[in-house]
Amino acid sequence: MTREKGMLILASASPRRQELLQQIGCDFRVFVSYAEELSESGVSPEKMATENARRKAEDVASRDTTGLPVLGADTVVAVDATILGKPKDEEDAARMLRLLSGRRHFVYTGVALVYHGATYTSVVQTAVWMDKMSDEEISAYIATGEPMDKAGAYAVQGIAAKFIPKIEGSFSNVVGLPLHEVKNLARKAGILL
Repeated sequence: MTREKGMLILASASPRRQELLQQIGCDFRVFVSYAEELSESGVSPEKMATENARRKAEDVASRDTTGLPVLGADTVVAVDATILGKPKDEEDAARMLRLLSGRRHFVYTGVALVYHGATYTSVVQTAVWMDKMSDEEISAYIATGEPMDKAGAYAVQGIAAKFIPKIEGSFSNVVGLPLHEVKNLARKAGILL
């Protein structure tokens, strides 16, 4: 049975995720999750992203009494065996950008949808290539402030686009929410987006 098109709850304060849901005409409310995120070393990026998305969605679902579907997401950037979260400061952002410079890396976004007591999860991987960046380019980019609240210290939809010659996979995944996969999870849950 497919539910009529309606509202869902986004378990994230991310403006990028909100913009992506608005892009596809999705009605939603935002409830921030207070779930403790998995940050263990030795955990695969796929597992980390999926588990954190599940924790966020289930945390909000446990506190919400509206019965609306709850969508959680978590994005991590990985190069080789190193997982890159959001930079702690400008020095950390520079370290991340130097690590990504001139290399291919992967962006993983875990998505979780909680509805009527069931949890549906998935993870999407996208390969991203970044040009070699000089120290001057890295410093100038950090000075814009854009890297500071982004996994991997860059925003593909922002200024950093000039450093990214190629993406293989979902663009919206790199921004922070793989829209096609969100639609597929909703469909599994019997929800029309």
